[in-house]
Amino acid sequence: MTDPATDRQIQAIERPDKALWTYYLLSALVIPPLFPFLAPFLWFRYSTMRYKFTDDGISMSWGILFRREVIVNYARIQDIHLRSNFVERWLGLARILVQTASGSSSAEMTIEGIKEFEALRDFLYSRMRGVKDHAHPPAPAAASPVSIAAGNPGELAAALREAAAELRAVREALAKRGNA
Repeated sequence: MTDPATDRQIQAIERPDKALWTYYLLSALVIPPLFPFLAPFLWFRYSTMRYKFTDDGISMSWGILFRREVIVNYARIQDIHLRSNFVERWLGLARILVQTASGSSSAEMTIEGIKEFEALRDFLYSRMRGVKDHAHPPAPAAASPVSIAAGNPGELAAALREAAAELRAVREALAKRGNA
């Protein structure tokens, strides 16, 4: 079971941490000639990135000109991975890759810029398992002859008549096969 206070803290996350912008800047500096083009793109991505964790699933959106939104229900989640390179670990960040049963081999959603990535991963796992546990409720126990007899005697008589009729039908079907 997860802690309700931690769940509320995770559900309150709406924006990535400021360390993500630092990571984006360092990533853009790797190729200096492209920095003037990459930096504004990464700034708009960082500044428009929004997360929403609801009782049903996760929503992630970003973009100004070309707005993207990805919504994943907890029931669709198949696997969750954490990935971080050296710079991300240095900044205390990790990417959370959420995979679904879609035909793509890549992650359906990549949550980035979260410092509480382990707590978020545990939150997602608990929600994913909770949805799957509730999707298959336990089958009701079959009524035993003892429970039928303890209840209404009329139920017992009806069950015995039904069983006798089925046995009679099976015997007649076998007799017809033997004669044919």
